[in-house]
Amino acid sequence: QVQLQESGPGLVKPSQTLSLTCAVSGGSITTNYYYWSWIRQPPGKGLEWIGHIAYSGSTDYSSSLESRTSISRDTSKNEFTLQLSSVTPEDTAVYYCARVGPRDEYDYWGQGTQVTISS
Repeated sequence: QVQLQESGPGLVKPSQTLSLTCAVSGGSITTNYYYWSWIRQPPGKGLEWIGHIAYSGSTDYSSSLESRTSISRDTSKNEFTLQLSSVTPEDTAVYYCARVGPRDEYDYWGQGTQVTISS
């Protein structure tokens, strides 16, 4: 059973960098053909894909967020990290990490973590 757990600060000031970590257990982030994604849900809105890091270490980002987003990983800790720079109140959301299988199925999710952007 794969488990994902997000961690990071719940409150970030505008213009700063949001940093969240997703710790994975029950499966390796280097296992072939799996992708490890970040998704968010702003209040009252739908889910928004932020980006992912692949089993190979390659990354891909939403075009609307690409200039501010970086996803990296620590294979020794089996975790991956999201950094979103120059945040504004519009970045307030519940942030989720998830595993995506080879058929684009989102099969495991973290519980989500609320991040509020406010001074």
